[in-house]
Order: sequence, then C-alpha cells, then structure tokens
Amino acid sequence: MSDDRIATIRPVAESEARGKVAEVFADIRRTKNIDFVPNFWRVLANNPDQLQSVWATLKTWMHPEAAGRQPRLDAKTREMIALAVSATNGCSYCVHSHTAALQKLGADRQSVAEVLAIAGLFNMTNALADGFQVEPDVRPKEDGWIA
Repeated sequence: MSDDRIATIRPVAESEARGKVAEVFADIRRTKNIDFVPNFWRVLANNPDQLQSVWATLKTWMHPEAAGRQPRLDAKTREMIALAVSATNGCSYCVHSHTAALQKLGADRQSVAEVLAIAGLFNMTNALADGFQVEPDVRPKEDGWIA
C-alpha cells in the first residue's frame, strides 16, 4: 500500500471523468468556485449515481442559491452547523473542509472555537440527559411557529 493513498478505493481522476461524473465534477467546481474537485467527490465518483445524488442534496442545502432555492440560513451559519456536526461525528475530512469554508467566509479563530465549544457542550449535556432518561419539561408549542 502506498503512503499517498487517500481512501479505501482509488478516487476517479478528473482527467478520467466522463458522462455524468464529468458533469457533476464541473458543477462542483462551478458552484464552489474552486479549480479542483475535492477528494471526497472523486471517491464517490466510483458510483456515478451516488455521486450525483449526494451532490444534488448537498447543493440544495449548502449552496441553495445555485440550486434555485431561497435559503433561510446564511452561508456562514450553514457552515457552522456542518462543522459542529462533523466534529460530533468525528469526521476529520469534513472538519477540515468546513473550517476552510468558514475561513473563506471570513470567520475568525474565536468563532470556530466557539462553534466547537458549543458542539462539545451539547455532546456532553445530550449524553447526560439521555443517560439519565430525563423527561422533557419544556416543549415547543404546537402552533407557536412564526408564519
């Protein structure tokens, strides 16, 4: 096994992309305004249907304007959520990716540290509430939503 192996299966090189894979790769570069296709997408390209499906879903929620959807959350908030979930799930690849995205959006170190502090806090409090099986005493109102 080579030291430069980046995944359990060989990623599809951009120069090898054809058909659906080439179309998705081009959309990723265009939508993210980058000049390369990240490793995650190149690995998913081994299954073109999965690549297309995962990209379409990610584009809808993380790049809604490019997908023709009006977002309720701004880009920085979406990236902060993605970072917090990625840290909680222990995904180093995603932690790096979403931290870089936050840097690009102008977030400072203290903001990233605060996101991770809050994620860590709620990992702890969720585990405690779940472990003690605490019955919820505060619930949202059924009709309390703002229109």
